[in-house]
Amino acid sequence: MAVYNERAFIRKCVQNILDASLPEGLESELVIVDDCSTDGTFEILQDLEREHPESIRLLRQDRNRGKGAAIRRAISVMRGDIAVFQDADLEYDPNEYSRLLEPILDGHADVVYGSRFALSTRRRALNFHHFLGNQLITFLSNLCTGLTLTDIETCYKAFRADILRTIPIRSNRFGLEPEITAKVAKRNCIVYEIPISYYGRTYLEGKKANWKDGIAALYVILKFKLLDDCYEERLGHAILHELTATRRFTAWLTKFIAPWLGQRILETGSGIGNISRQLPKRELLTVSDCDEQYIEILTQAFRNYGMVRVARLDVTREEGFDELAGQYDSVVCLNVLEHVQGDVDALRRMATALCEGGHLIVQVPQYRFLMSRLDRELGHLRRYSRREIVQKMESAGLSVRRVFNVNALGVLGWLVNNRLLGRTTFGKFQLKIYDMLVPFTGMLEKLLPHPGLSIVVVAQKPPAERLPQPEDE
Repeated sequence: MAVYNERAFIRKCVQNILDASLPEGLESELVIVDDCSTDGTFEILQDLEREHPESIRLLRQDRNRGKGAAIRRAISVMRGDIAVFQDADLEYDPNEYSRLLEPILDGHADVVYGSRFALSTRRRALNFHHFLGNQLITFLSNLCTGLTLTDIETCYKAFRADILRTIPIRSNRFGLEPEITAKVAKRNCIVYEIPISYYGRTYLEGKKANWKDGIAALYVILKFKLLDDCYEERLGHAILHELTATRRFTAWLTKFIAPWLGQRILETGSGIGNISRQLPKRELLTVSDCDEQYIEILTQAFRNYGMVRVARLDVTREEGFDELAGQYDSVVCLNVLEHVQGDVDALRRMATALCEGGHLIVQVPQYRFLMSRLDRELGHLRRYSRREIVQKMESAGLSVRRVFNVNALGVLGWLVNNRLLGRTTFGKFQLKIYDMLVPFTGMLEKLLPHPGLSIVVVAQKPPAERLPQPEDE
């Protein structure tokens, strides 16, 4: 909850939140960020925190930064599994939390919006011009996102916390609402909308959003239509991880490797699941990582899929692989091998998970001369030559079937940005342009020989009698 100069309403609002009934088994934590109030609100909040230390966490901004900045800070410290936005006034009824949470708890939704304009039991008659502005903003947002929402400017939004934590919020003021709507749409989140009661305030009663915020919202809608800024930077392995967050590239890459994917698939180094969500769900899909935060995100993302398992696997360690021996006909390892010491041993471990005749599909960065500061900052220990990766696959006991160059356009971008200009990332607008060109570059890569920023190697596990025996240490 973001709070700014709400002395008249804050005590009753907080008490209503604390008294609200929740579905069975849920407990609430109220994270309040005071946005440098000047009317005594913060002192009241301090009293409330002392009265309810088990339920309230109070933070204060060093200066007034806006609702978006306050919500961003609250998200950084929240500890729950589901997050609900709450305004610090009496316009919304916390007794409707249960209805707001129901689609998420039932496993049907990732995000739920409480609409003030859908049919509800009661709502106060609103200022017509304010209503008209809301409808215009919602219409333009829907036009850009493809959603069919009736009220994107609603305060009441509920999120699975694992999703909310991974969405970067750039807007400091009320642009938060169209921004986060654009991003959940681009993340292909399942969004529900339910009607809620609404007791709107007038400007004389303290309402803060104004026409300037409406104009800013239009800019935000257009901005995040053009930019695919959907993931926190800290949650990516590398620039290629960012590239896989672009929808066209992800779909293209998955389609590219599809001929070698069988009925039982293991993906190593799944991260936050950009590729995982695109992989076919057949007899069994196991997604895995060694990072606890990624494991939590993957568990939440696939909790309703009966054919998807989440495993804790580290390709640099033996633990876990012995339990998976011979269970899969396909293992996928994209943009992981360049991050680990002992890459041959890592390949050998992944090969143990394959049944005889199964395929290991690996993507790694190519060309040593492209090694740059960006590679080192992102944890790349090496870039591979075609000969080197083939030799290492064979050393791991695998028979290489196909080797492909992919992402020819990326070579030019990598050279210009990182070798010539010394940049440590691609700009988001550059990524957007790249993503728009993927259908055309994909067709060209099929027709013409080309270099590639990456290599995709498809190798097969031979019969057991042909596998090399591990040497005694």
